[in-house]
Formats: sequence, structure tokens, C-alpha cells
Amino acid sequence: MREAMLYEKIGGNRVRCNLCAHHCVIADGKRGVCRVRENQGGVLYTLVYGLTISQNVDPVEKKPLYHFHPGSLAYSIATPGCNFRCQWCQNWQISQMPREQDLIEGRHASPEEIVSNALVTGSRSIAYTYTEPTVFFEYAYNISLLAKLDGLANIFVTNGYMSAEMLEVFHPYLDAANVDLKAFRKETYHHYVGAGFQPVLDNLKLIKQLGIWLEVTTLVIPDLNDDPAELRDAARFIAQELGTDTPWHISRFFPGYKLTDRPPTPIKTMQRAREIGLEEGLDYVYLGNVPGASDTFCPQCGYLLVHREGFWTVESHIRDGSCPVCGTPIAGVWEN
Repeated sequence: MREAMLYEKIGGNRVRCNLCAHHCVIADGKRGVCRVRENQGGVLYTLVYGLTISQNVDPVEKKPLYHFHPGSLAYSIATPGCNFRCQWCQNWQISQMPREQDLIEGRHASPEEIVSNALVTGSRSIAYTYTEPTVFFEYAYNISLLAKLDGLANIFVTNGYMSAEMLEVFHPYLDAANVDLKAFRKETYHHYVGAGFQPVLDNLKLIKQLGIWLEVTTLVIPDLNDDPAELRDAARFIAQELGTDTPWHISRFFPGYKLTDRPPTPIKTMQRAREIGLEEGLDYVYLGNVPGASDTFCPQCGYLLVHREGFWTVESHIRDGSCPVCGTPIAGVWEN
């Protein structure tokens, strides 16, 4: 165990954790919503520091990040735990392990080992992903410091429910984030996720303001968040508050975990969602879990800039961050 960052003592051996927007008040001997931060005698400890439940080398496009060093590898890690309880979680076996099994397990790996592994595998970045990286912030933070020294980028794949205090501390070392915008209705967040809605919107705007490269993902689920009006609200928010050059990834749902009472998202629903994003002025709208809908085109002249197959970039024609045909700047972080 290691003493946590970003908490305050509030008397009676209670503490308030300020790591995420839950701002849990935790009594002595108890844990926060994430189930991996515990108050012991008025001191808050992280229970997952250095405890990896997953280490993999992924294409950065799998995060998904399509406008951040495309074609590169991301050394991807996770620890157990999450501050959400999404009923459709794809990684529930590890994200919900502390909550459902009262179990925290994994393999110990120091920050130095993680950075070394990333370098040995030829990775361009380290991605904190699979579970919610905010809940293993101290570990991610110490890794990120070392990663920067070795020229590696840092990526958060997140539900966007961190606190503003956390972003203020971390943003000098955080290069990119993909935020999962799970719905655009507060009732959905409350019922299916166990969290508020407004903090996610606030953090999306703050991430953009801090200069962190941002892409947004929405998993479209039948009869839950697939109403065209809701999708339009989400697209309009991205366009107006984050910028029309913010990529929006719309992913197809397949039943799993606790949400098995509905079918996979129809392809026509996915196509309509993409049309809505484009109608609202977004330059880059991608479909996930749908073959042949992941290429990047110039928003000005329509030229094919990046061709992808699956999670891999197979050809890129972007030159100096611009379209080679009409010279339009293409938002993103590109290799020269």
C-alpha cells in the first residue's frame, strides 16, 4: 500500500478523497466508491499501486485514438477497480473485481519496469486503460514522469470522472485522452453508471482547455442512448464546446455483462448516428465495431488521408499535419 494523493483529513479519522468527482467521504476502515482506496486511521491509502492486472502492446488506434501518432504502438496497462459500475462494461472481470469479489489482485511491476517494457516493445506511448485509470492515479502519475524523460507519450482512456484537481496535477505529463461519453442524459448516468453527468461534461471542456489531445467515444446501445435527439445533443455539445475538429468515435454495442436483454446495435442506427455527427458540423466521425468505417478524410476536399484496416493504420498521406492536396490543417498529433 501507499499513501494516496489528493485527499484531506476532515476530523474523526474521516477523510475526503478528492481524486474523482464522487469526492467520497470515507470513515476509518472503509473504502471509497472505487473500492481501491482505503482509510486506515485517518490516512488514505491506494491499494493498487504497482499492481497490474493487465499489460499488453496495442495499436494506438485500439484506444481508440485515430489522430494521435497513428500507426504507433501503445504499451497498455491497468490495475483492478473502477469508480463506475456500467452495466455493459467490457472489462467487468477486472474493473468490478474489488466491488463484486472483494478481491484485489495482480502482478507487481514498478514504474521503472513499465517504462522499460514500453521501450523494449518499441511503443510510442503508455496507455492507462482497460479499467478506469483515475483510480490508480498515483501509479500512473509516477510512471508518466519517467515516461516523459524517455520520450514516451502518456494516454488516458477514461470515463472522464476525475476531479479538476487531478487534471491540474497530471496535465503537464498527459498527452492524449479518449473520454467515454456514455450517454447524454443524466438519468442514464444515474441509473446505469452510478455517477453524475455534469462532471463528465466539465472535464471534457477542461481537458480541451489544458491542451491535452482529446477524442471522444460513445457506445450506442439500443433503447438506452440511441435516440436520434440524444445523439444530436451529444454531437452538438462536442462541436460547440470542444470544437468541430474533435474526433467522435461511435461504437457498436454487443450484449454482455449485465446488459444482455437487447440485441447488437443495428448497422443502420450506427450509420444514422454518424450522419447526425456530420450534420452537426463534426469533421471526423468514426464507427467502431463496424467494418470499413474508420478512414480519415480531409474535411475540406474529401481526400483520403488515412486508411485503416481493423485497428491498424495501413497508409497515411498527411504531410506536416496537413492535407497534401488542398493544404487544410488536419487536427491531431502527427509524425513528421
